[in-house]
Amino acid sequence: MANPLTSRERANLKAQAHALEPLVHVGGAGVTDALVAEIDRALTAHELIKVKVGSDDREARVAIGDEIAARTDATVVHRVGKVVILWRPRPEPAPSE
Repeated sequence: MANPLTSRERANLKAQAHALEPLVHVGGAGVTDALVAEIDRALTAHELIKVKVGSDDREARVAIGDEIAARTDATVVHRVGKVVILWRPRPEPAPSE
């Protein structure tokens, strides 16, 4: 896990994510480099996103969510059915010289 969250932080992020729609859908091709790049862009822009995983197999959905989180350096906040909530803090802006 990239960023361990306290239970209070996790609850706050789950509440913020409640109104969100999934931004990225994982299809039959699974976790590809293009999918990881798109999720990375979405996390950079939004910090908190939902990803919908199309697999019917629960263990496969968990594995896909964990792989995405590992490859994007994000934290899995929560899983609900086929939806994975991911969070990654925005990078600090570089100080200008």
